Order: sequence, then structure tokens, then C-alpha cells
Amino acid sequence: MTRFKDKRILITGGTSGIGLATAKRIVAEGGEVAVTGVTQDHLDEAGRDLPSGSLVLRNDASDPEAAKDLAEKIKDQMGQIDGAYLNAGFGKNMATEDVDADGFDAMMDVNVRGVALQMAALKPLIKDGGAVLVTSSVAPYLGGAKGAIYAASKASCLAMARSWSKDLAPRNIRVNAVAPGPIETNFFDALGKGGDEAEDMKKQIAEAVPLGRMGKPDEVAAVTCFLLSDDASYVSGSEYMVDGGMTLR
Repeated sequence: MTRFKDKRILITGGTSGIGLATAKRIVAEGGEVAVTGVTQDHLDEAGRDLPSGSLVLRNDASDPEAAKDLAEKIKDQMGQIDGAYLNAGFGKNMATEDVDADGFDAMMDVNVRGVALQMAALKPLIKDGGAVLVTSSVAPYLGGAKGAIYAASKASCLAMARSWSKDLAPRNIRVNAVAPGPIETNFFDALGKGGDEAEDMKKQIAEAVPLGRMGKPDEVAAVTCFLLSDDASYVSGSEYMVDGGMTLR
């Protein structure tokens, strides 16, 4: 397929996991990509995995000045873009009694404020007829005991995407959200889990999924690329679950 021939797509949080899988698929389908990340190992990995000419940019969504800096770099090096996938974010479990201002702000700064500022800065660079995609989550639907703040942040992403779908509709720019379920990424590393503990968690999670397993980044990328492509030309203001049926239980 060549759905992305002559198209330029920006992916924040695109140096690992779902973001990198999406970038690889876009390139394979004829597109050009710019990806952002903050971890040097992931930046290096993306630099190796993506072809020459791809932009790999260090950009920290928790920094309120980062969105403007990102937009300036994209404008200078790519010009107008055909789509933006606002995927940068992170999750951390926090028991209700352990929530404090610093922990709350850290998650909201990246998952909500970062996305909002990115959209504000990038809006003028997105071509009429283009596409915007935001990563939400199944977390708001599942109600995890220690996931209140993360779930709230991702519910905010969906709310923003739906509002933006109306704001950008006059320019024929579609805005949608993708809600991944449990996906085999570096999730457990971020939680500080490893070895037997990680395997036990994976088993428990798989048992909660009707399909009986965790998903793979490429399986989410198949959906993100659909929503970013012209194949989804009449899809806007929607949220697509990629969760093996988990939210149906």
C-alpha cells in the first residue's frame, strides 16, 4: 500500500512502542515522518530504525515551551504537514491516599497540558484535509483502583479530541482518538517491574482480555494508520478501542 505517498506525519512520543510502530508503517507506505522522544536510548533506536531523512527530535512534552519549539522545528524542516499523532504521554499507578500535587501535576503536565499546547502550536501547520490523532486509553472505562489520575488524564485527551474535531471541521481536518488496551511495550519497565513479577502481571492482564493475550504495537499501528490516512475520510470525533475486547467485560 502507498496510502501515505507524498504525506508528512508528525508523531510525538514516536521513538518507542506504538508511536515507533506507527512511524515504521507510515514510512513503509510511502510517507515521511518526524518523531519525538525524551529518552536517549529510544531516540537512538528510532534513528536506527527509521530511514535517512526522517526527523528524530528530542522534545519533552512536560515543558510548556516545548510545543512552540517543536512547531518551529517542524515548520523549518518539513513545512506543512498532513497529519499529527499526539501520542506522547506516560502512566503511573498511584493509590488514592498517595496522590499528591507533584504526582498529579507530573501526569497532567504531559498527558493533558502537553497535548493541548501541541495542538495549539501545530494547528496552523496542518494542511486542510489532514488528520489529527490523540492517544486516549481504556483506563477511564475500566476504573483501576490505583489509576484514577491516569484515567482522568486520558479521559481529558478524548474530550479535547472531540472538541477539536468540531473546531477543525471547517478545514476538513479530521480529529480522532485511539484507545489502546494492554500492549506489549516498555510499560513494565516504566513501572519498575521485571522478571517473575512482570510475567505474573502479564498473565493476570491476559486473563482479563477476552482474546486471552496482550496486544502488540503493530496491531495498534494498523488502526492509527487507518485513522491518519484518507481511508478514514469520513471518520471524525470518534474513539477506536484496540483492546482485545477488554472494555466489553
